[in-house]
Amino acid sequence: MPMRPVTLAALAALILAVTTVLAEQPAASAGPDRAVVTHHSGIFNGKRIDYDAIVEPTVVEDAQAKPAARLITIAYVATGADAATTRPVLFIFNGGPIAASFVLHMGALGPKRVAIPDDLTADPAKFATVDNPYTVLDVADLVFYDPAGTGYSRVLPGVDPASYFSVTADGQELAQFVLEWCRAHGRLESPKYLFGESYGTMRAAATANQLQKLSSPLPLAGVVLMGQALNIVEFAQRPANVTSYVVSLPTLAAIAWYHGKVRTEAKSFDAFIAEVERFARTEYLTALFQGSALDQPTAQRIAARLERYTGIPARWYLEHSLRISKERYRRELFKDRNEILGMTDARYIGPVVEKGGYDPAEVAYRAYEIAFLPYMHSELGVAEVGEYLTRSPIRGFDGWQWDGNGTSPFADWPYMSLLTEVFTANPTFRVMIGNGWQDTQTTVGAARLALAQSGWPRERASLHFYQGGHMAYTIEASLRALTDDVRRFVVAGKPR
Repeated sequence: MPMRPVTLAALAALILAVTTVLAEQPAASAGPDRAVVTHHSGIFNGKRIDYDAIVEPTVVEDAQAKPAARLITIAYVATGADAATTRPVLFIFNGGPIAASFVLHMGALGPKRVAIPDDLTADPAKFATVDNPYTVLDVADLVFYDPAGTGYSRVLPGVDPASYFSVTADGQELAQFVLEWCRAHGRLESPKYLFGESYGTMRAAATANQLQKLSSPLPLAGVVLMGQALNIVEFAQRPANVTSYVVSLPTLAAIAWYHGKVRTEAKSFDAFIAEVERFARTEYLTALFQGSALDQPTAQRIAARLERYTGIPARWYLEHSLRISKERYRRELFKDRNEILGMTDARYIGPVVEKGGYDPAEVAYRAYEIAFLPYMHSELGVAEVGEYLTRSPIRGFDGWQWDGNGTSPFADWPYMSLLTEVFTANPTFRVMIGNGWQDTQTTVGAARLALAQSGWPRERASLHFYQGGHMAYTIEASLRALTDDVRRFVVAGKPR
């Protein structure tokens, strides 16, 4: 269903205003001065768990061993019969490049979540905060991490916030925090996992590598990569990058399926996508590789198949060398209605805004923003203790240092090989990759390509796809599937 233009336009203006204000906040102290601990009980995956919620500051050192940042994190730690120093710990964070973890907190893995309705036109201010029986607190303790400059976390006086604005320094900050948190809570012997989303998958790779290379290594049991971006150089849609069109086609087909823009011949979604994927990696790849040398009859046949799978007319493909970028697809599918698909979740539709555009799928993100601070105050007992920064202070890719490869994540930086080194050094290390079908930022095809080209031990790496966008967990069925997969991943890694 299409979004309501007036509501989304107003929401876009509000989001832009909030982003601007928060990005200009000074690096002042925020968050509680000492740990705030509250006691709770909940039923997770059918099991009652008593647990403490711990909101606490942790000072971490920089790479020169100097105190550099005061991080405020939120942990949920089992108490009573389920408490154990060997209980798995899952460190959870979003992307950004840096942003607060409230999205995963209130959307997927916290003990409470915002229930996003199936009605995609609903007002986010009216979404309910409910119990989250799907979270994995039944099998692991959870630590939600906000990098310095986000949430309540800040650099210390005299430290330049930009000193952490790089792949390596950002990873070092998290690695230092994991080490300090485990020391403080007696959890050095616990199996440790990282759960990163979007840019957080790059952070997870850098951090896992750095933890493995400490003078006294702190090896991880595994890493969960949700909306992985490690091989982003391969699926960035530069016009001549034919690989990107191949790996993006299943996502375009999944979007067209959702919006009823394709003929399915009574096929199931899985059967339809399997057909698309076979076509993409065989006939489509071969045709794109030939470029202008491709004969006209073959081009017409390929264009007809593309129309069948994506809903874009064959003549359009013939006029554009059989190629359509994800961004162009967002604008073409409902061009006749002057509407655009959501970027992070293409199930959403909104009016085209020529200047200062927006993502129609921001609705879910905004709902998590609205709900988070009331939850902190009412459930976790945290008073008004300064500004909680929800948006990234990084403005554009040129505000982030991609460590020797210019000012873009699309440069060829060895994110994949960072984990390859960890696999080699740690024979029990494992990776789980998850992705939403209707996510146009990080795609299921890119995830398949990443694993196929990684060289990682296949028995220690797995792929999982869910209906929905970048935050597929906004759909309750997808949330349940995701947390079930994470639960199995964690349980499989328990020492025997």
